Amino acid sequence: MDNDISRLTSLDDTRKVLDAYLKGHDESVLSDDVVFEVMATGQKMAGRDRVKQLLDYFYNKAFTAEYSIKSLVVSEGKAVLEADFFGKQNLEFAGIQPSGKEVHVPLCVSYDVSEGRIKYARIYFESDALRMQR
Repeated sequence: MDNDISRLTSLDDTRKVLDAYLKGHDESVLSDDVVFEVMATGQKMAGRDRVKQLLDYFYNKAFTAEYSIKSLVVSEGKAVLEADFFGKQNLEFAGIQPSGKEVHVPLCVSYDVSEGRIKYARIYFESDALRMQR
């Protein structure tokens, strides 16, 4: 991972990338070698197609869900999203069986942006909050 990402992407460019991405997970702003890492498990998905599959599984299969943005902090080459993930759990997830109820789970994602593309995302999903809503 490039330690000088902030030199490569301006604040305005970073904001444009995140705005595009957060409107429906626009994969055109993902770099070809993008990595999404689920911090609780260490699971990493590398490459645009793999990340697209992960997002589809997460939002459309394991859950029928969306998110609402609570806050978004953007700087040069970096962004942090805090959101409320909400919807219905359809499949077992992280060992948690679906309850049939709507769930709300805190979600935080830290993004690295370089050369107009998302290069890396670290996902913090509060599985314990999901477990408590059963």
